[in-house]
Amino acid sequence: MNIHEYQAKSLLAKFGVAVPRGQVAYTPAEAEKAADELGGPVWVVKSQIHAGGRGAGRFKNDPDGKGGVRVVKSKDDVRDNAKQMLGATLVTKQTGDQGKEVKRLYIEEGCDIARELYLSMLLDRATSRVTIVASTEGGMEIEEVAAESPEKIVKEAIDPAIGYMPYQGRKIAFALGLEGKQIGAAVKFMGAMYKAFTELDASLLEINPLVVTGEGSVLALDAKMTFDDNALFRHKEVAELRDEDEEDPMEIEASQHELNYIKLDGNIGCMVNGAGLAMATMDIIKVYGGEPANFLDVGGGATKERVTAAFKIILSDPNVEGILVNIFGGIMRCDVIAEGVVAAAREVSLHVPLVVRLEGTNVELGKKILEESGLPIVSADDLADAADKIVKAVKEAA
Repeated sequence: MNIHEYQAKSLLAKFGVAVPRGQVAYTPAEAEKAADELGGPVWVVKSQIHAGGRGAGRFKNDPDGKGGVRVVKSKDDVRDNAKQMLGATLVTKQTGDQGKEVKRLYIEEGCDIARELYLSMLLDRATSRVTIVASTEGGMEIEEVAAESPEKIVKEAIDPAIGYMPYQGRKIAFALGLEGKQIGAAVKFMGAMYKAFTELDASLLEINPLVVTGEGSVLALDAKMTFDDNALFRHKEVAELRDEDEEDPMEIEASQHELNYIKLDGNIGCMVNGAGLAMATMDIIKVYGGEPANFLDVGGGATKERVTAAFKIILSDPNVEGILVNIFGGIMRCDVIAEGVVAAAREVSLHVPLVVRLEGTNVELGKKILEESGLPIVSADDLADAADKIVKAVKEAA
């Protein structure tokens, strides 16, 4: 689960991470009031959407104008910029051409920036440890730095049995070229980050940029936090920060039916039981020249109703031109899947090719249900056969 910048900063501040003062605003009047309460002479008006690159982005109604993060020097400018930004669609490198509507702003006090750095904490799957990633190239996308100047990225893995140690913070601070009191401030800053990261079950905490002010202070000028969905039951205060307006409606619908669904850019819908099998299914679709439209894992104990819901969600994607159902029945019975597929296909008036591969528990009964349904369902013998048939069917229907 992602949250907005202002929400991340509010959480981090509770753990002692240094952040500039700011207030959220939903209207131009609230933005002006926030500027008045923060005091001047400089403010930053920031669009709040779940996407990076806001400063370099452009609004659809003003493609040649300013981006989604603006520095202003009067309260009138705060109000005027808020009017321009609220309700407008901001397009960034991460939103795609469709962009995202700006429904809230973060009004923040100005900052005397001497240096911009990059600092993050994430779960490194290679080491199974929380790892600090830092770079002197603040403000840039870390992927660009990794591709163009990998030597400018430093990493430090934290032993979970010991936790963050000050010497690790000093190592990172020296690598970033910090001096004097900046080093102590950075060590404390990273300690507070680690505490927030672990206690809130975060999966990513990114500060970009981390700034050194003219006075030598260290501040999180921007903050991005992502959380482990499976741990949200332990953090009601974090779960309440979810902004469904920033999420894909189909993914929200899927979560309500306990389905694991992620929309992709292809045209072949997938319904599979088990994450590993789902990944293999998407891979073999690509091997046969197709493109998966989604990742959808119905789970090992799905009911007929859940399978029906999954089928409807797949078909609600206008890009879907064919569907591949791939089930290996263990806990999940093939007849239950077949009943759900038939029920959904009848309810939504199936209009795209459908290939079904069943194997495992009650497979013969499942195949019988499909055959006797009277629907144009194509059966497949194995996964390769299924991928070949659905890719060909989609191409022939195009």
